[in-house]
Amino acid sequence: MTTDGRTRTLLALCSVAVAFAAVDTYVVVLALPDMMATAGVSVDQLQRAAPIVSGFLLGYVAMLPLIGRLADLRGPVPVLAAALVLFSVGSLVTTAAYDLPSMVVGRFLQGVGGGGLVPATMSLVAALYPVERRGLPLGLVSAVQELGSVLGPLFGALVLAFTSWQGIFAINTAGGILLYAAVRATGGSVASASGAAARAPRRFPDPVALVLLVVALASAALVVHPPDALYLDLTWGAYFVPVVSGGGRWLWPVGLVAIGAFVLFWVRCLTARRPLVDVREWWRTLRSVDLVGAVLLALALGGVVLAFATADPAVSVFSPQGPWLLLASAVATGALAVHLRRTDDPLVPGDAVSARPAWGSLVVSLMVGWALIAALVDIPLFARTTVYRDSQLDAALVLLRFLVALPVGAVVGGWLTRRLPAWLITAAGMLAASLGFWVMSGWDVDSLRSAWSTVPLVVAGLGFGLALAPVNAAILATTRDDTHGVASALVVVARMVGMLVGISVLTTWGLRQLYEARADDPSLSVTELGIVQEQSVFLGAAVVALLAAVLAVLLLRGAPTREVDLARALRAAG
Repeated sequence: MTTDGRTRTLLALCSVAVAFAAVDTYVVVLALPDMMATAGVSVDQLQRAAPIVSGFLLGYVAMLPLIGRLADLRGPVPVLAAALVLFSVGSLVTTAAYDLPSMVVGRFLQGVGGGGLVPATMSLVAALYPVERRGLPLGLVSAVQELGSVLGPLFGALVLAFTSWQGIFAINTAGGILLYAAVRATGGSVASASGAAARAPRRFPDPVALVLLVVALASAALVVHPPDALYLDLTWGAYFVPVVSGGGRWLWPVGLVAIGAFVLFWVRCLTARRPLVDVREWWRTLRSVDLVGAVLLALALGGVVLAFATADPAVSVFSPQGPWLLLASAVATGALAVHLRRTDDPLVPGDAVSARPAWGSLVVSLMVGWALIAALVDIPLFARTTVYRDSQLDAALVLLRFLVALPVGAVVGGWLTRRLPAWLITAAGMLAASLGFWVMSGWDVDSLRSAWSTVPLVVAGLGFGLALAPVNAAILATTRDDTHGVASALVVVARMVGMLVGISVLTTWGLRQLYEARADDPSLSVTELGIVQEQSVFLGAAVVALLAAVLAVLLLRGAPTREVDLARALRAAG
């Protein structure tokens, strides 16, 4: 296989990994009721299950800048492989989860791993392609990332039709392991063929570490799901009795064996000459990444995520603890600003996003996420409120018209980025999204019965898709090569924060309009009030999308993302 062939193969594998993780973001929507039942949480205690969702978001958002910076220092391929390992481990923990804390831990690890795939893949595109050729591959990566919103619910429904919710995450575990092996093999080939690095000699894994890992995993499996034949046996059952009265499962003798084996495994990795996991090298990299800055940024982002992700829009934009969480986030942000000025090697270098198109990309990405969430949440809600009151599937199929158009727009946007300015493509896309939302804000109870309702859905989906690749290309074109990972991570963080803030603000705004309409006319039916709310949300999203278009014109100008014109190059040469 040629070097170009290996490069395309590696990028394809990374894109599949991004899509695989994106699917997991949406699949939990269908699996959540069954997961709650397993954790002993009743359906009328939905707020207790919120950490299953917010834990994933917290891992996805709060750790992204650290992972992006690691990609700058270690290279995108090792970080991609490590992210796949974390995603697989998180999927395994979620599969085996027997209570709410274990589910939250598993989902958090999935979020860290799944989120880390995005900036590492974008950093890989920046490393493999020159500025003028990045548009299309960035568009493809954006397309597969958004494709997860289409495939996630379908994948979940398909798996749940044949097995339990654990089957979803078991498939994730197996898929993550297979992708890890493929990325490691292909990534090594690309590095060797390009002369970027010598390929490491083949060697057998450390047998001692392997034995310890197998013992730890086997013991942990017995703790999580003890077989009745052992648990109830008079002899073997003694290994499933806590060594301390009233202790939990992990204080069973078999649980202590699992903990001890895990500890010895990591000690072995720290001390072996050829460790199974090179903990020392990763620790040296982490020390050079600015851990203090990473912790402060994670706290700042975590406060925002938890404040909005756990909100009840019927009551307030953020949760009851929201003011305190936002205050803590503000304090962490201030401390981070002071730290970044004083440290010699900051997590986010001071000039990393100093160019206007660079920080402008973050602002535009925030607004794109703010508007996008209205489509993902409120289009199916409008369908359930009006035409498809008794069919979640039919309501989801209405959203599917929007979602299918989105990845198509992402590919087209990536292709256009080589030929047109990034600001123009982004502005055109967000204008299209704004137009689509404006039309939706005029929908009535029978609008979805008309075939013409597909037009604004497709127009809005194409518009959002068009905006994704040029925004990513703009920040990569105006940041240094050694900051592409953290810059890509910040773009994703900005969009995710925009989605979290947007869903709270727009839903609260819609509910306020509902309350006012009910006060003005108490005779309005539930359906009519629901339509008022959704129309208000769509109108608010149209305004936000229009603002994103204006900001793209003002802030993304000057980003050198286009293909160099031949005539201009000849004039410059002579």
